[in-house]
Amino acid sequence: MIVQQGEQVRGTASRRRGRVVAAVVAMTALGGLAAVPAAGAAPGAERGNAVQRSLEVLVREDGFTGALAAVRGRDGRKRNHTAGVGDRETGARVPADGRVRIGSNTKTFTSTVVLQLVGEGKISLDEPVETYLPNVVRGRGGDGRTITVRQLLQHTSGLPDYVLAAVGGDFVKNYPSVQHTHFEPRDLLDLALRQEPVTGWRYSNTNYVVAGLLVQRVTGRPIGEEITERIVDRLGLRDTYWPQLGEQVVRGPHPKGYFTSASGELLDVTEQDMSLAWAAGALVSTPSDVNRFFSALVGGELLRPQELKEMQTTVDAPGFDLVGGARYGLGLATFALSCGGFAWSHGGNTPGYTVVNAATGDGRAASVVVTALPATEQAVRHLESALDTALCS
Repeated sequence: MIVQQGEQVRGTASRRRGRVVAAVVAMTALGGLAAVPAAGAAPGAERGNAVQRSLEVLVREDGFTGALAAVRGRDGRKRNHTAGVGDRETGARVPADGRVRIGSNTKTFTSTVVLQLVGEGKISLDEPVETYLPNVVRGRGGDGRTITVRQLLQHTSGLPDYVLAAVGGDFVKNYPSVQHTHFEPRDLLDLALRQEPVTGWRYSNTNYVVAGLLVQRVTGRPIGEEITERIVDRLGLRDTYWPQLGEQVVRGPHPKGYFTSASGELLDVTEQDMSLAWAAGALVSTPSDVNRFFSALVGGELLRPQELKEMQTTVDAPGFDLVGGARYGLGLATFALSCGGFAWSHGGNTPGYTVVNAATGDGRAASVVVTALPATEQAVRHLESALDTALCS
């Protein structure tokens, strides 16, 4: 999504631990998320291998109901893995490569569309937002006349985040009350503009709501359609889609997503209205489709070299992780691998699902998903380790 709950850059597992935003540390522990015995590997997965074991740790030690992963090696070989269960009530298995909400990975899709429009000469990265959205970004929280398109995508615009205001200030306590609420993008922006601006690099979902509005103004089409036509259909991502207006279900095979309330009750939040996330986090996809997208992006299939270079030009991103040292480009982050080299990623959370993922320049890609938000640093460390293992083992 959406909130900075769990928005993190995955680093070398042994050096960059505790990769979790403070909001996650402050969240209620997953006390209601009892461990479920691992259901085993998906068909075709290798029982007992390192990736499978890492998923079983997430279920056994961190209490996630279910976990799933898709891995692509340098040789192009693809493997799917699952652990836990996909439905706590029925005990149904986690569907291999099931559909999940991919949260802030949506930002990378949105940024890619903006950069495609840059390549077409319809947008300039260093032009003020006001040029494309006259009189739209005006308020205490920011002024479109002094904010550039680059700053939106880079999270250096100064625009504050709207999410906590939208849920009444306490995400854990109040999210269930807005789970089925429809929000208009303009309303989300207005919530942000009533706040004080922020300084320096600051992760803000508001930036990508404005980016979505910008795409719509320039193209005359909804951001969801632009993402679908320019990326999803182009790459043949058959299990990736932008939810229809008011659509709350996850189509097709999927594990259920869970959210621990302030009282410790474990809630099924699989059905929710993703308008709260919109261009910052609304997409549904599968681990393998996420791998395909990031591999295609890094491999130059979606952007010209000039725009890809802009996307991969990173700045320090203090606050994107607890340890520090994170770097962020234009909707894309980078991190070092324990086996050497680096990978490109974003990652994303919504209530119910957490996705950590990355792709490398030599063809490797991996996505690891759990069916809840992490509430402890240990859980985030294990997620990091699972991703690093998938890319390095």
